[in-house]
Amino acid sequence: MPGISGPGAVTRSTLRQQIADALRDEVLAGRLQPGQAFTVKEIADQYGVSATPVREALVDLSAQGLLEADQHRGFRVRRYSLTDFREMIEARGLVTDGMFRVLHEGWHEALRDPLDARVSATLAGVRRRGEEAQRAAGAGDLTVLIGYDLRFWRELSLLFGNPYLADFLHRLRVQTWVCAVQHLRRLGDLRGVLWCGHTELVDALVKRDTSAAHAAVAAYNAHSLALVERLAAG
Repeated sequence: MPGISGPGAVTRSTLRQQIADALRDEVLAGRLQPGQAFTVKEIADQYGVSATPVREALVDLSAQGLLEADQHRGFRVRRYSLTDFREMIEARGLVTDGMFRVLHEGWHEALRDPLDARVSATLAGVRRRGEEAQRAAGAGDLTVLIGYDLRFWRELSLLFGNPYLADFLHRLRVQTWVCAVQHLRRLGDLRGVLWCGHTELVDALVKRDTSAAHAAVAAYNAHSLALVERLAAG
């Protein structure tokens, strides 16, 4: 099938999740374009599996907002508008604003003491993800950046001990990347274009400087919105 370049087969232990992950990566890599349609059979043939786990994976991705069911024809990659992107950024900002408000007011025991061994170890791991994300951003490697950026925010949000918050933020971040890549992939050279303030954010959290952390995230959101709007305008 044109546009699908995943492996010819996947193991059968977690087929549903593996297929969903592989297709999400195809969308994020720009190999599956917005509006591109495909059938369950085409995906099943591509990966050498039965139709059932493929259909389940596609339904999962539809529920996450990455695909749309095309009645009687299969599925297609969802095409997001600039208005969608603006609203995703707004929603993402509201979530992180709430997280930092909790930090500032000291409501969450896990983050009350920056010297807590578990928190310190987690923040050190998050910082390493941030360093890798920054290197990828500096090199203009969008695929590597997206992978590390998603891990960075996933691990950071899990510090708050609320898996629903972490899952919700992760879903928002995947959707914003899906929307952004259709514009970013058009640029031949992304060096110096992508936001790379990940370690600045972690350092602010380590110092318990929630104002600086909030400012870093606000700058990130403003940068993302301005960049995509500029690219969309041509």
